[in-house]
Amino acid sequence: MRGVRARTYLDHNATTPVDADVVAAVSEAMRDEFGNASSVHHFGQRAKARLDEARHEVAALISGAATEVVFTSGGTESDNLAIRGVAEALEPLGRRHLVTSALEHEAVLTTMRALERRGWRVTRVAPDRHGVVQPDAIEAALTDDTALLSLMHANNEIGTLQPVAACAALAHARGIVVHTDAVQTVGKVPVDVRALDVDLLSLSGHKLYGPKGVGALWIRRGTRLLPTSTGGKQERSRRAGTENVPGIVGLGVAARLAATRLAEDAAAQTRLRDMLERGVLARVPGTHVNGADQLRVPNTTSIGFAGVEAESLLIALDLEGFAVSTGSACSSGTLEPSHVLKAMGLPLHDTQNALRISVGRHSTEAEVTALTEVLPAIVQRLRSLTDRRPSAAPPSPSQGRA
Repeated sequence: MRGVRARTYLDHNATTPVDADVVAAVSEAMRDEFGNASSVHHFGQRAKARLDEARHEVAALISGAATEVVFTSGGTESDNLAIRGVAEALEPLGRRHLVTSALEHEAVLTTMRALERRGWRVTRVAPDRHGVVQPDAIEAALTDDTALLSLMHANNEIGTLQPVAACAALAHARGIVVHTDAVQTVGKVPVDVRALDVDLLSLSGHKLYGPKGVGALWIRRGTRLLPTSTGGKQERSRRAGTENVPGIVGLGVAARLAATRLAEDAAAQTRLRDMLERGVLARVPGTHVNGADQLRVPNTTSIGFAGVEAESLLIALDLEGFAVSTGSACSSGTLEPSHVLKAMGLPLHDTQNALRISVGRHSTEAEVTALTEVLPAIVQRLRSLTDRRPSAAPPSPSQGRA
């Protein structure tokens, strides 16, 4: 039986390996900081001090104030707290309209649908064919009844950066609260909550080499928001429940490491991503990059393979030892077309043939080269099985770089 090659992980947008320094910090906190951070005795105050330290480290990474950071269980909870919390806080004022984009993560889109069933109106703004939501389209969607604009900072499937600051200015001119899901940008590109001009920002530990099950919501001082979980007065009464001290300590360490490595990591990952795209487009006919030539996070590419079903290609690559994705990990296991590519206006067949490949801090040129070497034969074999041929014409104006 043929042995599988060494395993290569190229799905960092789904989750990142936990940094060794983070593992050590979490282990130490689990062993030594067992006190309840709400307790007034010595052990509780030690735990609280570690939370305060992590709060400052997370705040520093996004240029916010430590007192504005609320720890959560991750990006999904942060999105829920932001959207539901603002919607319910402003409901008595008659503001029952919400605006978002059609590109958002399911954590945002599903929460919006849930509020819609309860009577809120939701406008989902479509992006252009390059995967960018234009400010004029956002402006047209805003009304005097709009309570909240939620616009992601970068798309998790194709990596395109969104004009959050420009859209926030339009919303604030009408007294509208602004939230951004920055799960895919914090730790990858510089994020400054003041420059973005947002009121709430979501981030997640396991996207920046931290533990799973921990994240944060930055809430600008003075923003009206009701808690979505009630009980104790933890997190300034914004999020009840005993804090996950080891996880939060790990998030703090991950945030500190990200701040020190940001420029180095971004440069290295941009080089690998561009190398990957050039290699695939040169070696495999009928391929294109979704969202190419737009501002993107440095580590992410979405490559369409004409005449190939993405799920089949993903499985074939896994058998060869390469871990990639067809899109958001939260939507895996479904053969539905990508809602992101569909929103961009791509034809149906082009919404089902794209792989998301995301490099990370420890990815290498050798790994990228190996992937580009095995892809041509795999794609040719899959096309032969379905007798499909790549189209000579590009599928969209998002044609990738050669």
